[in-house]
Amino acid sequence: MPPDISLFTLSLLCLAALAAGWVDAVVGGGGLLLLPALLVGLPQVPTAFILGTNKSAAIVGTSAAAVTYLRKAPIDVGIALRIGVAAMAGSLGGAFFAAGINSEVLRPLIMAVLLGVLAFVLFRPAFGTAVAASGPVSRQRVLAAVLIAGLGIGFYDGLIGPGTGAFLVVALVAVLHMDLVTSSATAKVVNVCTNIGALTMFALQGTVLWQLGGLLALFNLVGGTVGARMALKRGAGFVRGVLVLVVIVLLCKLAYDQWFAA
Repeated sequence: MPPDISLFTLSLLCLAALAAGWVDAVVGGGGLLLLPALLVGLPQVPTAFILGTNKSAAIVGTSAAAVTYLRKAPIDVGIALRIGVAAMAGSLGGAFFAAGINSEVLRPLIMAVLLGVLAFVLFRPAFGTAVAASGPVSRQRVLAAVLIAGLGIGFYDGLIGPGTGAFLVVALVAVLHMDLVTSSATAKVVNVCTNIGALTMFALQGTVLWQLGGLLALFNLVGGTVGARMALKRGAGFVRGVLVLVVIVLLCKLAYDQWFAA
């Protein structure tokens, strides 16, 4: 635990962890809330420790959401685990390179991808609302999901993190033709794997504030459980609305960092 952290700052971080767990369970992108909160609340802490502590909290809420979804949502566990193993490998690689990341280069690329995602979702009203056709998924589609949602997005999660869940949801709908609720459920299983990979690397590098991460994890756990139950109850339309909102907020945050932040 940082020795000079105030009770007020700690309380705000706990609220951010609670909200991040809810957002992450519904559609992903909880890091959009918790990671900036940690950066603002703990300006004296090195970035590597912020990233590691964020993962130590996020993995608990994501795991709780995944368990809730597994009990009630129609998830193909075999496909989810295949993508998850690839995502774990990708996140290990991303976390390894996180210390040398140049955000000035990556930020515009991420913004371009988010703009494409937003346009795709907005101009296709039926995106993620139709139930996929029954029957086995082709090997080509599963392989594409392993490469894109697994290795690709897994690497991004270990490298930076915020928005990973939203990217996973969109990728799974686009590649495997899932509905948004099933995609969110599958994304949680994959996201648990990316968090395990990234947290393992951060732990090996000794860049995790475990006491603070453990406290934030409790609030993230509550948020994740509540968010998953709401997504299951309210359906694809609710998830779609939250997805659009998260992508817009993430775009605004990245644009501010790019052009206005000191």
